[in-house]
This record gives sequence, structure tokens and C-alpha cells, in this order.
Amino acid sequence: MYQTFTMDLAGRTLRVDVNRVGKQANGCAFMQYGETTVLCTATASEKPREGIDFFPLSVEYEEKLYAVGKIPGGFNKREGKASENAILTSRVIDRPMRPLFPKDYRNDVTLNNMVMSVDPECRPELVAMLGSAIATSISDIPFCGPCATTQVGMVDGELIINPSQEQWKNGDLNLTVASTSEKVIMIEAGANEIPEDVMIDAIYKAHEINQTIIAFINDMVAKVGKAKHEYTSCAIPEEMFTAMKEIVTPEEMEVAVFTDEKQVREENLRVIREKLEEAFAENEEWLPILGEALYQYQKKTVRKMILKDHKRPDGRAITQIRPLAAEVDLIPRVHGSAMFTRGQTQICTVTTLAPLSEMQKVDGLDANETSKRYMHHYNFPSYSVGETKPSRGPGRREIGHGALAEKALVPVLPTEEAFPYTIRTVSETFESNGSTSQASVCASTMSLMAAGVPITRPVAGISCGLVTGDTDDDYIVLTDIQGLEDFFGDMDFKVAGTKEGITAIQMDIKIHGLTRPIVEEAIAKTREARFYILDEVMLPCIGEARPEVGKYAPKIVSLQIDPDKIGEVVGQRGKTINEIIARTGVKIDITDDGNVSVCGTDAAMMDSAVEMIKIITTDFEKGQIFKGKVVSIKEFGAFVEFAPGKEGMVHISKICRERINHVEDVLTLGDKVTVVCLGKDDKGRIGFSIKDVPNN
Repeated sequence: MYQTFTMDLAGRTLRVDVNRVGKQANGCAFMQYGETTVLCTATASEKPREGIDFFPLSVEYEEKLYAVGKIPGGFNKREGKASENAILTSRVIDRPMRPLFPKDYRNDVTLNNMVMSVDPECRPELVAMLGSAIATSISDIPFCGPCATTQVGMVDGELIINPSQEQWKNGDLNLTVASTSEKVIMIEAGANEIPEDVMIDAIYKAHEINQTIIAFINDMVAKVGKAKHEYTSCAIPEEMFTAMKEIVTPEEMEVAVFTDEKQVREENLRVIREKLEEAFAENEEWLPILGEALYQYQKKTVRKMILKDHKRPDGRAITQIRPLAAEVDLIPRVHGSAMFTRGQTQICTVTTLAPLSEMQKVDGLDANETSKRYMHHYNFPSYSVGETKPSRGPGRREIGHGALAEKALVPVLPTEEAFPYTIRTVSETFESNGSTSQASVCASTMSLMAAGVPITRPVAGISCGLVTGDTDDDYIVLTDIQGLEDFFGDMDFKVAGTKEGITAIQMDIKIHGLTRPIVEEAIAKTREARFYILDEVMLPCIGEARPEVGKYAPKIVSLQIDPDKIGEVVGQRGKTINEIIARTGVKIDITDDGNVSVCGTDAAMMDSAVEMIKIITTDFEKGQIFKGKVVSIKEFGAFVEFAPGKEGMVHISKICRERINHVEDVLTLGDKVTVVCLGKDDKGRIGFSIKDVPNN
């Protein structure tokens, strides 16, 4: 017999059915929030996976289009690969939950979330986040939870708990906060330049709501939760660490890692590894786990250096940013380019501009979002870290980093009316040693300005790290972490923003949460750092957006026509508009409300296309002058085409001032002529004259 649990959450009912479906999973929660329904399961393998030194957690978020009454597009009428939104949601579920599993657990665990119906008032992503935590908490899988997640929006300056799809899309804040019963464990935010103090208040308002959800989950665990199963620990034996320290002393390890050159450090560690491999050559138990043991030895060394001695591996001060450099226009012929360098992290971003018709089409569960005008793509090739892996396309990390930078820059982009372009930025990682996502924010800002995109304010990004001790007040926050400090530290706290406020946050941690003083200090330090980056490097390189788009970028002219005239511009089966395009080489887009965009690189051809459209949509009046071409000759006169699909007749008596007997005596097919409108006759037909053109 299944059991149902309910609670009031932000004015709507959250319902969880346990043991109703999915009974063969280790844990299953059939979730309903409003009328949004998500099936959430947690499943673990019986035995650990052999030969690995990490926890094999997989998180899936499946968007079923029947949930919103759609049939998938294309020839194959079933769901294909995960959408970008599904990948990003999976990452947001993964990040707070992964640290709560035992560090020595090597059993495969899969968290699957299948969206089965969507109520626009209750976002399915939030339901999946809660369902994953519930399914794992009530299962027999070892887990140091529960945890809970709350989303916060802002409309007209008011914070909204768990906003609807519409409020989430159109508000000034998209904040997701996950918590345990004591601390915040994950923050993800996109914001319209929200001040730091407002952001902190929103984070801890969400944290308070999370405590009510955790109490709800604890009640479920007490009533239907399974006993956690025993597992084979993969922890490194303490006696192995003792033996390693006799061969390589802590002082030797400190010397090996204490350098600002990544390649030098890796060479030092290679020598140490060879020394240990030789010493343990006869130990069949220790040799297979030497890599993990060496990693942990390095980690303990680096953490002790930072926390106790306030020494960073590259010798920097705790708040010191690595050497910075910036330049624009390093790539010829593209629409805009910029490179940003911070230490051994180097990003080049290229901007491409296109007509609005090039917007990306989105086919997902949000009925309100069908296209994207701005796209940021991030690439991370293996050579950037000195490796030789083949490129297999963007993975979840690349998609996540691109989405974070996109989120950071959207608030400062101009409106479609002010800048009628589709915009794509691509960040290429040339070199990586920590926080490439935030370097891509800086490079992309400069690239956009170099391309002539009139952003409202420049955006910079930076990351802070953390090393904690045995108590909550024993910690140190590091500004601008490099790769080693990220690997061995407890936090990667990325914040992007302008001088007016925050535009994006992404916080990853490896421990069981952060106290409020740590969150406040990290946000304060990232603010100070991004101001420094803006003032010292980015703005001296390019202070404002260029007044015009580049030489090779398409130019766009917009004009408004009467919507009732759209058919005349398009013509029968597109004949008229295609003729304009063929003659001028431009691209023309027309919206249902009569907004026409003419896009091209040749100004003269664009002007010609605009003139043709204006002529086609003009209500002809006496005295108007047009230029055209003779396309037909009759006994009684000539027909002149003055725009694609538009012809007027010049009577033989209106060709010359003197009398002529035959039209052919004066005009031939293809002649270019200027005519003046004579008005309409009693049948509504428009007549033209050549001889009455002023100054003719």
C-alpha cells in the first residue's frame, strides 16, 4: 500500500507518493506540485565499480513533450538527445547532492527524473530537484541528507518564492538555492544587476524555506525510509600515507607543488610518483591505488599550506589576482574578437551578428520560450590543458560553462528594437588553469563591444575558493583560484556582474555546506575583484562599444509598413520579395506586425531594396515620381515596372511633348525612365507620364 505525503509550499500543494510506482528502484518519489508531475528515482549498483577513484554518480532529467501536449518535431517522432535545459537541470541537481554521498563510496548511482506533466505555475525543474533529494533520502543508498531546493524570482522589486514559468522568465532574478538543515550547499543565479545585499537576503530567504522542506522530508524518512545499506569502503589505508611520508616528506611535497607554473608542478609530481612506484613495486595492494593516494597527499599538503601558513602554491597573496592582459581585434574579418588572459587561463571570444531570423529555435517544456536571440557557446579543447584527447563535441561541462556566461551577459544586451540582430559569441579556451568560465565572461564583454553591440555596461567575472578547517570559523576564502586550488579546495564560487550589481552566480562545493559569513565574504571579495578587472584591464583595452558594427558584419535597416501591405511585398508565392532579394542580394525578414528588416553588406543595394519596399507599400498620389524600366510596349503606350511586381502604364500621348506615331520611335524594352504619377482614372487605374516629369 502506498503512502502519500503533502505540504503547503509557497501557496501550492506539494504531494509525494511513495511505494505507488517504481518499486524496484532503491528509492522512488512520485512528485506532484500543483499539476506538474515528475517521477524521481534513485538506484544504486550492488557492488562498487572496480578500478576507479571517483564516485560514479549519474543524474538525468528527461523532458517528455507529451507533458505539454506536444509531439516532437522532425522525422523521428520521439524524444532524442537531452536539450540544453535538461543538461543544465541535471547539473543543478548533481551539484548539491554529490558532496552528500560518502567520499569513499564507489557504487554506481543514477538519479532519474522524468517530467510527465507541466503546470506553468509550478516549474518542473524545481520538482525534479526536490524529488531527487527525497528519492535518495528514503532509499537505502548511503546519503548524508536530506537536502532541499528553493527558487526565488523578483518582479517589481518583490521577491517571489518558487515563481511560475512566466515570472521566472520575465523577472529580474532567477535564483536557485539548495540547503541542508544547517548550511547552504548550492547557489545558481541569473540576475538583472541585483545589488549584493539584495542577493544575500534572497539566498537566505530561500534557505529558510528549505528548512521547512527538510522537516517534511525527515518526516517521510522516519515513516517510510529504508535502512542504509553497508558498502565496501574505498578509502586509502592510513598506513599507506604513513609509508608515503617516509619516502616523500611533507616538506618535499610542499616544494614540489609550490610553483606558479603548471607544467613545472606536473613534472615535479611525475618524479615523486616514479619514486613511490619504485618503492611500492612489490605491494600489489597499494600500487593500484597509488594515484588516488598521491592525489590526497597533494591535497592535504596544499590545504595545510593555505589554511595554516597562508601560502598559496603560486606564491600569491590571499586576495591577489593573477597577471591580467586583454586585447581586441586579434582575429581579422570576423565581426568582433577579444582575448582575455588571467595567469595561465586564456580565452578568445569571437562575436557573430546576423538578422533576427537566425534566432535559435527552442523546442522544450516552456511554451513561452520558443527562440533565443543571444547564444554563448564555450569550447574546451584538450590542448588547453596539455592533453591529447580527441574532440567529441561539447559535453555537459562545456554546455554548463557556456550557459553561465550567457546568463551573465543577457542583462546588458540591447533590445531588439535598439539593435535588431541575433548575436552569437563563441569562447575558445586557448589555455586553462582555473575559472575559464569567468574569463569567457570578460573576453565576451570586450568582443561584443568590439563588434559594435551597444551593451549597457561591461560585465566581468571572477571565482573565489575556500579551504576549511575543523570548525565553522576556521576557514580562508581565496580570490581568483587556479586549477590546483579548485581541485584541492572546498568551493568554487563564481560571480559575474557590472559595477551596478550581480548578473550571474554559480557555486559548487565539496563539503556539507557554507555558513552565512563565508557566503557574504565570498560575494564581497568577488565584487572587489571584478571592479579591479574592469578598471585595470578591460576598460583600458576597450572603454565602450564601437559606434557601428564592423566592416564585415551585416548591416540592418528596419522600417515599418502597414500590416495589410505585407501580402503585396511578399507577392504571390513569394514572387515579389524573391525578386527584390535577387536584384539586391539582401536578406529580408517581415514580422506579422509589419516590421521589415533589410540585411546586407552593400549599403547601396540595401537602400535600393528599402526603396522598392516603400514604393510597393505606397498609396499612389498625383505628383509622385518614380524610376523604372520599360517592360512592355503596346500600340497605345508602354508599361513601366518601377518596383518588383509593380507596373504602370504611360499612354503614348504622355511620352513626349511632341506628337509621336509609334511608341517604338522613342522607347525600347529595357529603357530606364523617370515617370510622374497622374492619379487614378474613374476605374481606379493609375496613370503615369514621362513628359510631365519636372525638369524633364
